[in-house]
Amino acid sequence: MTKKSIVLVTVDCMRADHAGFMGYSRRTTPFLDSLASESFVFPAAIVAGAPTYYSLPALLASRHALALGRDVVGIAPEEPTLASVFKQAEYATAAFGAGNPYLSSRFGYEQGFGTFRDFLESESQAQSGDTAKSVSGNGWASRLNRKLQQARPRLGRLGILYDELYFQYCQRRAPVANSLDALRRFPAADVIVDHACTWLASAGDAPVFLWLHLMDPHSPYYPQEEALTLLGDSPLAPSRARYLNAYWNRSDLGPRRLARHREEVVRLYDAGIRWVDAQLARLIDRLRGSNRWEDCVFVLSADHGEEFLDHDGRYHPPSRLMEELIRVPLLLRVPGSAKKEVPNTPFSLLDLAPTLLDAVGLRAPSSFRGVSRWPDVRAGTTSESVAITECVAGCMNPLRTRDRLRARVLSIRERRFKLVLYFDQRCERLYDLEADPGEQVPLAPGAQNAVRRRLLEIAREHLRRSSDWHSSPERVRARLRDLRLEWASPQPSLRTE
Repeated sequence: MTKKSIVLVTVDCMRADHAGFMGYSRRTTPFLDSLASESFVFPAAIVAGAPTYYSLPALLASRHALALGRDVVGIAPEEPTLASVFKQAEYATAAFGAGNPYLSSRFGYEQGFGTFRDFLESESQAQSGDTAKSVSGNGWASRLNRKLQQARPRLGRLGILYDELYFQYCQRRAPVANSLDALRRFPAADVIVDHACTWLASAGDAPVFLWLHLMDPHSPYYPQEEALTLLGDSPLAPSRARYLNAYWNRSDLGPRRLARHREEVVRLYDAGIRWVDAQLARLIDRLRGSNRWEDCVFVLSADHGEEFLDHDGRYHPPSRLMEELIRVPLLLRVPGSAKKEVPNTPFSLLDLAPTLLDAVGLRAPSSFRGVSRWPDVRAGTTSESVAITECVAGCMNPLRTRDRLRARVLSIRERRFKLVLYFDQRCERLYDLEADPGEQVPLAPGAQNAVRRRLLEIAREHLRRSSDWHSSPERVRARLRDLRLEWASPQPSLRTE
């Protein structure tokens, strides 16, 4: 029996409802839409954590991010993963990630990969337009601005006028970029696909496990100019793109004023997805040309979504586990398996790794906490399930111990109901996703008490199991690794994911 190759693509920040095959009206994913006709499409794929550093352990190692303790981030040394299983099965393994600092060897993600490239060394430093307060100098205007900033708390309502004037001043003083490429922080999808194609050509006849992590929809939103054209939008001047990103990043504005430019920002985000789609079409053309496609399992998903004022927020901070952040696209193409409709029940990405291994006839390691859903997926049958998602509230930089040890946020999601527990606030919110899919109004206290009780029991059992796993050898090795790195670099600093 010929071993099937596996190509796994994760797209940073890709919301489920911004993919055409998930019902989005804009043509962000025309190629993937065509591929969906021969693939399993999961209407309710739910990440096990958000943002990236809380989602990827579940995806690659089938383990909840906090199962080894809130003070452990990433893949533990020697922890079994998809890559290590395929490597042991004599697959050629490679990973190419577009510069996400949380998916690096620092966090153990190189384990099991014969080739691992995170592109962190090529990150663009062109970030001058990302914040409103990025311009400094020693001239009289700069000195005046600094004095006004110091006086800002005493300005009252005049402070609003000052904030606006200072923002406009920064935009006028910012260096002029000649292209969106000069502003982009991460390598675009075409760069990553180029390297993947080169590696595929060198893999010979061996079956492959290839993982690509693409950052095109991630903020700051600077898509390829061609992507805007493919999406049907007009070209955008770099100065305008920088203005929009800086405006969207302002901390002094509320949702009402931010909404003024929401649609323009969303178009930039959508163009990032459109460029991913175009480059995946090119990658699969290469797989077809090398006669790998007929025996290739293809998976597309995301590490989390992105908020655009859905609940008055932006980006994807670890604070609220709403649907726009935890529901992601999941498309699975398995050659030789006829497409079936996947029921609209939660599919936790904790179950993705064992499901993939089952689909290609490999046994999942005993350390994997998820279960294979392949029999149900292949048969198109319904299996009631619950998806658990967790994060540490306010952990914006996982290298800081004090950030990692904050209280957690925990979501328990069924098909209809979803319970979110905020441990720092000591409160819970229950949503009826059928009546309120946008999660705008939680159910009143005392409503659906039987549902609350059932979901709280699931949450308690999850916490108990997580506590039991804390003493595992993986935790000890991970803490030792982290301590060595902390001693070598006592004041770590990574930008916010």
